Amino acid sequence: MTGQPIPVIIDCDTGVDDALALLFAVRHPGIDLRAVTCVAGNTDVDGVVRNTLTVLEQAGAGDIPVARGAARPLIEPVRTAQHVHGLDGMGDLGLPVPTRVAVDVDAVTLLRREILASPRPVTLIPTAPLTNIALLLRTHPDVVRNIERIVFMGGAVATGNATPVAEFNVWHDPEAAAVLLTAGVPITMYGLDVFERVVVPAADVERLRASSEPSLRMAGELLAHRDPAATGDPTPTGGLGDAGAVCAVVDPDGLTTELLPVEVSLAPGPTRGQTVVDRRRRPGESEIHEGEREVTLVDVGLGVDVERYVKLWLTAVEGV
Repeated sequence: MTGQPIPVIIDCDTGVDDALALLFAVRHPGIDLRAVTCVAGNTDVDGVVRNTLTVLEQAGAGDIPVARGAARPLIEPVRTAQHVHGLDGMGDLGLPVPTRVAVDVDAVTLLRREILASPRPVTLIPTAPLTNIALLLRTHPDVVRNIERIVFMGGAVATGNATPVAEFNVWHDPEAAAVLLTAGVPITMYGLDVFERVVVPAADVERLRASSEPSLRMAGELLAHRDPAATGDPTPTGGLGDAGAVCAVVDPDGLTTELLPVEVSLAPGPTRGQTVVDRRRRPGESEIHEGEREVTLVDVGLGVDVERYVKLWLTAVEGV
């Protein structure tokens, strides 16, 4: 890509694949990573802060501020994904304790400060439950004037993972996701439909695991932990997961999107947390009899160039 680096803030719940996203964001020259904010999700919020600081330190990142955010969703209790990401949220790999520390302000304060201080509009990339983003939008709506776009990893058009229809990040805090859709800025949904398809081949995973550079070795071990096939193969493939959302900011042409109405199901029961994506080409009986409802239009990821994003991620992370 050409031109100035894109000012980016990542809001995450690090997390195996959040770590892969952070590593890419630090290493890619087209990204100006201005801050990272942390929220409970894959593990508890203090674990997320620790993991985030560890990844940035291992990646050789500059002085990027990291802030602790919401310890629980707006309404729901905390429901972590440690069964997927390990007890420490990072695959229980025994990574070193970071020497870096978080800043002495909360995530919402840091988000507002960095967004308004940026000389160019910021792209927000939430790869986690959207609690911090909802609190920001409700507490400081003035930030919207300097947000270029929000590219969030969350939701699903087809099948969920937390429930049959709901993806984890949205299911974890559905009310926060509903607030996101009121942001009044362009939104891209990088959901499970594309998230699960971007897989690093086994040979590349093994090359990283064998590297003498600690950050690349860490990336290889994280990818091996995140084998989407879960076959027990000694040379597993590795899903990029959240990192694909950051790839989509750098190289949007690798993601096929369609501008579609999206809303979040907030009702109790089996559909709670579902992102309801309307792909119909004409109004249905509900609209005919009850009238049109106002629903946010979102650029929904429907297809992805897998080889393109894998190459993009590997090239940036390995520095080749």
